[in-house]
Parts: sequence; structure tokens; C-alpha cells
Amino acid sequence: MPDSPVLKKLVLQGPRADQAALGAIARLVQPQSTTPLHEHALRADGFDCTPALQDRVLDAAYAAGIDAAFVDAGLALADFGLVAMDMDSTLITIECIDEIADMQGLKPQVSAITEAAMRGELDFAESLARRVALLEGLPVEALGRVYDERLRISPGGEAMLAGVRAAGLQTLLVSGGFTFFTERLQPRLQLDHTHANVLEAAHGKLTGRVLGGIVDAEEKRRTVERTCAAIGIAPRRAIVMGDGANDLQMMGIAGLSVAFRAKPVVRAQADVALNFCGLDALLTILA
Repeated sequence: MPDSPVLKKLVLQGPRADQAALGAIARLVQPQSTTPLHEHALRADGFDCTPALQDRVLDAAYAAGIDAAFVDAGLALADFGLVAMDMDSTLITIECIDEIADMQGLKPQVSAITEAAMRGELDFAESLARRVALLEGLPVEALGRVYDERLRISPGGEAMLAGVRAAGLQTLLVSGGFTFFTERLQPRLQLDHTHANVLEAAHGKLTGRVLGGIVDAEEKRRTVERTCAAIGIAPRRAIVMGDGANDLQMMGIAGLSVAFRAKPVVRAQADVALNFCGLDALLTILA
């Protein structure tokens, strides 16, 4: 006997979308009911949605500046035990290494390598080694300037973290960036776990090398797996958020993968893509 189909809900959100605009997108699936979730969010239930229709909805929503999420109807935040996040351009708005390079007058060169790596065009470990080598001789104090002057939490990030903590989930910040930043963000944002690369320094200056193994795509996945094992849950009870190709392996083992302001290759493979809303849109999707 075939399994019963899994019922889906469609959650539509847009920072500048009103209920009329959201309702117009919802009508594409001909739902049995729609429910306003807040001023800029709407839930649609009771519909049959083929892959072709789902793609049509996603395209129409994107064109309207609206994030559309198709997830299991009963899925809730309480079904999960961990939220794992990439750092650069996900939990925070900048790529730290690009801003560090700016202190050397090398931002364009380093940013070009970063972009290629995030699109999956370059091996991440090799690209990181090339970028870090360009930082040789930079005073360590420059890292502090990047943290103080340029690092900002992504929109909705603090609200999202407060919501998942209140629901009893643990948090993991796993980054191909650097411990200088994750170690400062951990107490600031009350994060439970962090893992990142260690920049080598000598005599107050960066050497252009990373100490130990590089946190690449495989190490990110292993970190999520280790953290899940440590807290006694299966990886399918993890929500994983990222934006670049080096996040795809850890997103692939998650129960829910979330692409945030992500590269096309990541959006295409994620369960949910947040292109316009803040990180706290996750709370609405899983309400």
C-alpha cells in the first residue's frame, strides 16, 4: 500500500509585502485556506502542488520580493534540537577575510577569490590558503578594527537566536572564517558551540598561514555531525543555514536547510531560501 502523501504548507513572507501581494502568490496553489501570520506573512494550507507548480510559485514570489517556503504542514521549531549557522554573509553581513584584506589594500584581489570559492568554482581549502597568504605582515590589531568597525549581525539574526534559545534548541556557529571572530561572537550572542580556522600570528603580525586543519565543506559537515552526537540528536533534527558552496555538505545532512542571501547553486539545493527577509523569518516558517 503506498504511503500517504505528506501535507505541505506554504509560508509567504516579504519585508515590504502586504496581505494582498501575499494572497496573490498564495492563490497560485489554490489553497483551501490562508492565514495571516503577521503584517508581512501569510500561510496557505490544503493544496496539491506539483514540482512544476512549486517552481512557478517560487519564481513569482521572487519576482515580487517575497520569500516562499514549502515545508511539511506540521513541521515546528520544537521538532529540532540544533541550529547550525555559517558565519560570513550568513550570521554576519560581511566576509571577514575580505575586510581584513582591505586593511592591506588588497580587498579586490581577495574578494574575487572569495566569490569564486562561494560559487563552488575553486576548492575552498586552496582558496583560503591563497587569501590568507596575502595577509602576511598585517598587524593583528587590524582584526580588532574589522570586528569593531565593520562586523554587523545580519538582519533578524539576534531575534532568530533568541527564538531558538527560547524553544530549547542549541546553536552552533561553524565557519570557514576565523576564531578571532567566532570567539567574540560566542558570548555576545550566547552561542553554545563554535568552530573556525585559527590564524597564525608572530610578533603581533599575521604570518599568512592557518594553524591546523582548514574548516572546509567536509569539516563543516563533520562538525555538525559531532555536535549532534554530543547533544544526543540525529543530524535530521538539525537546521543548517548557509550561503556558499562550502555549506552544501552540512546543509545536505540537515532536517531543514536554509539558504540565506545565498549563491544560486545553494538556493537551488536548499529546502528554504531567504532572499529578502531576515534570519528571523525561520521562526515564522516553523511557527
